Amino acid sequence: AIYAVVFLDAIHYHVRSKGQIVKKAVYIAIGIDLDGRKDVLGMWIGENESAKFWATVLNSLKNRGVEDIFIACTDNLNGFSAAIEAVYPKTEIQNCIIHQLRNSSKYVAYKDLKALMADLKAVYGAADEPTALDALDVFSEHWDKNYPKISQSWRANWANLSTYFKFPQELRRLIYTTNTIEGFNRQLRKVTKSQSVFPTDDSLFKMLYLAMTDITKKWTGRRQDWSQIHAQLAIYFEDRMPD
Repeated sequence: AIYAVVFLDAIHYHVRSKGQIVKKAVYIAIGIDLDGRKDVLGMWIGENESAKFWATVLNSLKNRGVEDIFIACTDNLNGFSAAIEAVYPKTEIQNCIIHQLRNSSKYVAYKDLKALMADLKAVYGAADEPTALDALDVFSEHWDKNYPKISQSWRANWANLSTYFKFPQELRRLIYTTNTIEGFNRQLRKVTKSQSVFPTDDSLFKMLYLAMTDITKKWTGRRQDWSQIHAQLAIYFEDRMPD
């Protein structure tokens, strides 16, 4: 009924549909429950990644009995936060820092990349939010002349990029990237790479489902640092923790 953290991400596949090859998104939700155990909460196939479809996914979780999610970790797809807020209004949202870094480095000249990434590290690796914002100002002074869009994007998404600064280190490490789900997606891709186009949605779904059952068999026990994380959650989400 209650998940400490839910990671939401999509991977894309080509599927035949009405004689054409269509790119489809497979929406995946992985939760970590209050005992620190991981569950795949579901996989859904949709036309392409959209906030509207994510709202359907979240409603599906709610209807299946997920009453509350403390923290949701997502990529920064437009409208994603609104979709989460509509279904789980109390959930804290953390945009994946790795996704943000990937987007930031997309159009950077190779010669500038190392220095620019080091300056960004001062932002997301800061001890607290005020220090991070100071580092972002320094970053702007250095790089806005050549790459003005990067600092603009960090500022525009700051509300959901900076959520993890509220929490202690152990909890921060868990939520600031969607690594938990990215690793799962990597393993799915390994299994499906031999098939460049799937004949139907069903054939794609079957292959993913079988891969998932194999992958999750190896998931044993809970995170080693869970007792610390649980103690931190009990403080920050005291009013929503079950007795």
